[in-house]
Amino acid sequence: MQHTLKESITIEGIGLHSGCKSVLMLEPAPANYGIQFIRSDIKDAIPIRALYSNVVDLRNCTCIGTSSENIVSTIEHLMAVLYILGIDNAKISVNNPEVPILDGSGKVFLETLQKAELVEQATPRKILKVKKEISFTDDKGCSVTLIPNSSLHICFDIEFPSKIVGHQQFDKDITLDTFTKEIAPCRTFCEKYQVDYLKSIGLIKGGSLENAVVLDGETILNPEGFRLKNECVNHKVMDAIGDLYTSGYYILAKVVANKSGHYHNNEILKKLFSDKGNYEIID
Repeated sequence: MQHTLKESITIEGIGLHSGCKSVLMLEPAPANYGIQFIRSDIKDAIPIRALYSNVVDLRNCTCIGTSSENIVSTIEHLMAVLYILGIDNAKISVNNPEVPILDGSGKVFLETLQKAELVEQATPRKILKVKKEISFTDDKGCSVTLIPNSSLHICFDIEFPSKIVGHQQFDKDITLDTFTKEIAPCRTFCEKYQVDYLKSIGLIKGGSLENAVVLDGETILNPEGFRLKNECVNHKVMDAIGDLYTSGYYILAKVVANKSGHYHNNEILKKLFSDKGNYEIID
């Protein structure tokens, strides 16, 4: 059955790119409402449903919107946590264009929302079962494939030139226990030269070693190092879970991803829904 929050919850932090204080309020919502974001700083703002079809920007994060002004970015970590906790319906107000980055992982979202009481609703959960193998590959060979499966299982490979990351693989069923121990703590990561460039064009004003893993060649700049051995690929898994939840469904499939990202996750959902023969909805 579908679930929503029993009471409202507020989460505060800073926006990664703006550096401005970001205040989220998650509120209960009726059955079949889905996950909808509302910009509280825009008068009469149109609610933005967290659907792949409302994605307007995929550079460095997943950004949804209805216009150039009415946007909300960096929704993927929160979406992954809503998915794993079984929160089907929530109205989420945010006072600027960005969900707070917090520590760059899903850990704070998970710990906060795990304390919340959920309410079961008298409507079946929306579950989508993939019926055919479908795949998307870009011109660089990065790919993502959906294969029929009885659960959500993700097999993700990344490959980086630096030995500090190198080849990493995740290959497991997505369960609450696995998510809590191996996925939620994993932070977003980037190379120092990427940070320097983004700052030069006025972005990541809120970025720091407090909310990202920064690599500089064979060195990790964060004094504490990695939280987990495969933190980088595990973070990519979290991004994929959050992006897949923009399908509006709990997807049953084996996801095989190779060096892919937000763009590929969005493209595979477009391909999935382009043919009704690709899936079936389980009531």
